[in-house]
Amino acid sequence: MKFMKLGSKPDSFQTDGNNVRYVATDLATDIIVNVGDSKFYVHKFPLLSKSARLQKLVANSNESNTGEIYISDIPGGPAAFEICAKFCYGMTVTLNAYNVVMSRCAAEYLGMHESIEKGNLIYKIDVFLSSSIFRSWKDSIIVLQTTKSLLPISEELKLVSHGIDSITTKACMDISKVDWSYTYNRKKIQEENGNGVRNRPVPKDWWVEELCELEIDLYKRVLANIKTKGVLSGEVIGEALKAYAYRRLPGFSKGMIQGGDMTKHQSAVDAIVWLLPEEKGTVSCSFLLKMLKAAIFVDSRDTTKGELVRRIGQQLEEASVNDLLIRAAEGEPIVYDVTVVQKIVEEFLRQGQSPEIESLEEGNQLQEVRRPGILLDASKLMVAKLIDGYLAEISKDPNLPLSKFVDLAEMVRGFSLPSHDGLYRAIDMYLKEHPGISKSERKRICKLMDCKKLSVDACKHAVQNERLPLRVVVQVLFFEQVRAAASSGSSTPDLPKGMKDLNSGSHGSSRSATTNTEEDWDAVASAEELRALRGELASLRLSSGVGACNRNGDGKSSVDKAAVSKMRGLLRSKKIFAKLWSSKGVQGENSGSDSSESLGSANPEEAKSTPSRNRRHSVS
Repeated sequence: MKFMKLGSKPDSFQTDGNNVRYVATDLATDIIVNVGDSKFYVHKFPLLSKSARLQKLVANSNESNTGEIYISDIPGGPAAFEICAKFCYGMTVTLNAYNVVMSRCAAEYLGMHESIEKGNLIYKIDVFLSSSIFRSWKDSIIVLQTTKSLLPISEELKLVSHGIDSITTKACMDISKVDWSYTYNRKKIQEENGNGVRNRPVPKDWWVEELCELEIDLYKRVLANIKTKGVLSGEVIGEALKAYAYRRLPGFSKGMIQGGDMTKHQSAVDAIVWLLPEEKGTVSCSFLLKMLKAAIFVDSRDTTKGELVRRIGQQLEEASVNDLLIRAAEGEPIVYDVTVVQKIVEEFLRQGQSPEIESLEEGNQLQEVRRPGILLDASKLMVAKLIDGYLAEISKDPNLPLSKFVDLAEMVRGFSLPSHDGLYRAIDMYLKEHPGISKSERKRICKLMDCKKLSVDACKHAVQNERLPLRVVVQVLFFEQVRAAASSGSSTPDLPKGMKDLNSGSHGSSRSATTNTEEDWDAVASAEELRALRGELASLRLSSGVGACNRNGDGKSSVDKAAVSKMRGLLRSKKIFAKLWSSKGVQGENSGSDSSESLGSANPEEAKSTPSRNRRHSVS
């Protein structure tokens, strides 16, 4: 830290009682200066020779014969006045980054200009600031911090702007010219050579940690100034904002704000969001979601939350399920704020609708070209998987309305996912945690998934799942048998017409029978009924002879017919399904889904109690 010593005489200021300071000399003091609650017994001559304000105040006191003057509003209070008084006496006084601003403001207040005496205090302090303090990185930050308590005079004297300019210049300097000390603890970059000397390469964001010491209003001005220079990349600016958030917002790493002044925290959140670089990807999606959680917690402005939602939507594919688990406001019946996640997904989808503007140079002119927005398939796939995982988590909330689940799932339903295991997992979790939902609601949620896109493991779980409607179980059983018979063993054909007839009900019957059959299809089978159905299907074989003699086309049509024929006979043989064949108008459901915890963490007892029905058979 830089410092400057003024004067050469010993310090003879002493204390007598509470808040009483006097100069211990043989000459009696002749004036009392009241500074706030403190009294200073001093001599007129040394002070009047250097202070224009004291000259006027003493002249007025002589007219009233009081012998006392009052300067209660001096910047810096009694401490700053004592420094100025010692300078007037020629006593030794040390100025440094912590007291130089208040000394400069007090000197201005007292009128200690060159016009009163050459080499006065204002001149000496200004030289010290320009030649030493503002050339030092750490001193510049300390000085800028001290200006806050001395506003507005520190602003009027341009001490604030000089401090900001000093810090900005150093932060934007070529790192090869950084030869001063700085604090950098976020990464282990120190290396020790053979002589025990540490060689520290200077990182581009070397300055961000010490800047976190600034209060938000000053920090905002410094960062805005740095951004205006345009020297540093958006990634470096983003790293600075991230460091500030973690330092100044208690509990930020946990997605909340713990204690403190909420108004102050709100200002910090608003400022950080305002300072975010416009370029996409300069900060991580995880950081943006933490900022959104903080903004909701401190009740930031709608514009702040809206900006965060927009930015998160632009890079949603980077998020994790845990990032999206945003707590609902107090008093809400549900655990998580699903509405804000829907808004984020809307922003993600909007990228494919909003045109992108590119600047192309033609000759000596720049022209803007609007191109259709494009969402990459990889991004869609990642977001769809993310939402599947999110749905599985929020499904554990017993108060989650079905509409919230379905509406969010349908937002990404248009994305062509190769597997619906994740969605099945989410649906199964919802059915498990909400056993009281109606048949129509059960049908509605199961309609979200495509049974053809379930993996072998998911199919095994689904056919043992007592929470699924019968129609879904039958579809899964059919596709599993067809898959086992397929020569490639990797693709599942479309639902054949015969199987569609099973679901659409093209058999004559009365309206009453149709209604009853539909209800039976949407009902949930008991464990005994599922075991009976699985036992019959375990013995089902798709005839290799039929497959061989009908391969003049793609070899698939007659195999499907045989499978449907045997399945019809199987279902007719069971009392539980007999009435399903006597009706018409049963609506098909070419649906599919991904299950909850059961796919990856199925009930072990249930799995063990039911023999596996999924034996593969090859078509020769």
